[in-house]
Amino acid sequence: MRFVLRDAEKIICAVLFLAMTALGFVNVAVRYLTNYSLAATEELLVNGFLLLTIFGAAVAARIGDHLAVTLVYDLLPPPARKALLLLSGALAVLLLALSTWFSWQLLSNQLATGSRSYALQVPAWYYSAGLPFAFALVLIRYVQHARETWRALDEGADGHA
Repeated sequence: MRFVLRDAEKIICAVLFLAMTALGFVNVAVRYLTNYSLAATEELLVNGFLLLTIFGAAVAARIGDHLAVTLVYDLLPPPARKALLLLSGALAVLLLALSTWFSWQLLSNQLATGSRSYALQVPAWYYSAGLPFAFALVLIRYVQHARETWRALDEGADGHA
């Protein structure tokens, strides 16, 4: 169970990627064998890419591989690094909290209005249901990494924000 909690986003990314690959392959095979296309697969793949991107960001945030420019950070002494880590961490948490909130508002709006997807005509909230949770997971993983970086700075190690 600990593995699932520690690597939830990796598992989700793997399952999504496998499903998207299979769906894309089936679409290409059907197109070449029958000269028809499964047009609805585009809707599924686009929404899958969105979720894959956000859950992939959670993977990157957890291990510190998120986009970062560390030139200034590397030139600073440890106390100033801590200040910069606090500033960048606060801004990242604000951005991710707002992303979580706005995606929750999107989900609530889709549920309230009963909007439907353009190709399959399924409720649009099916595609948006994972977004607030994905952004919240990125936030949690970013805070975990920032805390580890803070501890590394306390120990005198070379931690990167």
